[in-house]
Amino acid sequence: MPRIFDNIEQPLLPELQQILELADRADFCVGYFNLRGWKGLDAFVERWAGGAGRQCRLLIGMQRPPQEELREFLSLVRQDDTLLIPSDFVVGEKPV
Repeated sequence: MPRIFDNIEQPLLPELQQILELADRADFCVGYFNLRGWKGLDAFVERWAGGAGRQCRLLIGMQRPPQEELREFLSLVRQDDTLLIPSDFVVGEKPV
């Protein structure tokens, strides 16, 4: 059964530290990342040699719901069905 850590009644850091004490690698997927929080894990990760199977991988970001992506796309479509493209939109290496 998964546990929910709210950092109020259930703090996450002590649990992560306990797990990382035994680990030789880690993969994290988080919606948000605050660099100040890394100092509580740094000493555990620094022990690892690095390279394949001996590193910490961190994926940061949140997937937006499809309806939100559609809403954003439709906000770029004009009444005359032309598409508004931001001036800094880049395809490959050339601005569009």
